[in-house]
Amino acid sequence: MMIDTEIDTNTFWKFPHCPTIDTQINWTKILTQFPFLQSLAKCEQNPTYHAEGNVWIHTQLVCEALVSLPDWQAMNATDRSILFAAALLHDIAKPLATQVAEDGSITAKGHVNLGARMVRQILQDLQTPFAIREAIVAIVQYGSLPIWFWDKTDPLRSIIKASQLVRCDWLALMAEADVRGRICNDRERLLDTIEFFREYCREHNCFDRPYPFASNLSRFIYFHKEAADPTYAAFDDTRLEVIMMCGLPGTGKDYWIAQNHPDLPVISLDRLRLEMGILPTDEQGKIVQAARDLAKAYLQSETSFIWNATNIVKPIRSGLIRLFAGYRARIRIVYLEVPIDRLLQQNHARQAQIPTPVIHRYRDRLEIPDLTEAHQIDYFVEV
Repeated sequence: MMIDTEIDTNTFWKFPHCPTIDTQINWTKILTQFPFLQSLAKCEQNPTYHAEGNVWIHTQLVCEALVSLPDWQAMNATDRSILFAAALLHDIAKPLATQVAEDGSITAKGHVNLGARMVRQILQDLQTPFAIREAIVAIVQYGSLPIWFWDKTDPLRSIIKASQLVRCDWLALMAEADVRGRICNDRERLLDTIEFFREYCREHNCFDRPYPFASNLSRFIYFHKEAADPTYAAFDDTRLEVIMMCGLPGTGKDYWIAQNHPDLPVISLDRLRLEMGILPTDEQGKIVQAARDLAKAYLQSETSFIWNATNIVKPIRSGLIRLFAGYRARIRIVYLEVPIDRLLQQNHARQAQIPTPVIHRYRDRLEIPDLTEAHQIDYFVEV
């Protein structure tokens, strides 16, 4: 089923034990349902930035701060749950990422990206609707942007990109709760920076909505060209379309192609792997080169085609997209997702079966494509 990544205002979803505006947070029930949170209490933080103590203390303070904010209380029940889930899980990876140096200094480099992946899997296990799940993941991923955005090389680009993935007013609310849930010497400065972020996003019309590009092509050019103007209305000079499949092995990419575009030529890495007698666990360089050679032939003849592979990580997708765009192709990413149990069953039935441990490793590495990558992205998600 193709889905919209925007959250339907009529959708009701409640994160387990999210309080109402009239009730208190029940930490006992939360810890009972999510026992992995107990590890946060054993994880110390850098006292310069978090003098309140360990990560669990900080998490509780952040959640308490969030539910006390008037902007949170004014939200509908689903939106309140989205922000509460993000606040509860925003530092979930710190126990895995925290390192204590010989001099006693504490760092947690990489905890944000790792945490986003962990949160996605936690929410998948809760059967969270896709759009809601990805909104929470994006808040965890970009929740500190309102604090640091002005230090970016291009602050405007940073907020425009974030707005394509999640509402910037939600990021500001998350950041405010995060700052109010810590003890640090620069607290007031951080809160002032968050207010500046709010005003900056409003000024550029992307505070509670995605930045309004003139077209999908204009958006694509902005994110793929240095020093591009976001207001530029691009002339469409594309010559062909490349459909890039994306999804874990066993999600039904071949079936989707057969049902939707049986007329288009397909470059299938699985098919090339079988023809060349190369196992999935072998070195894949020869397969990739053969596929790229086929793609160049289609691109040069301005023939639309489908690139069929897993394409689960952004660096692989971006390299291919640069190649396709260089020949003035429109790039459409088709992302497929099915529940893990069904995925394993479908993979077992495939001719080019992937070992189950490899699929789990793929799942851990999965980076779901977003609108900053291509001209168009279609999400087909089964629950």
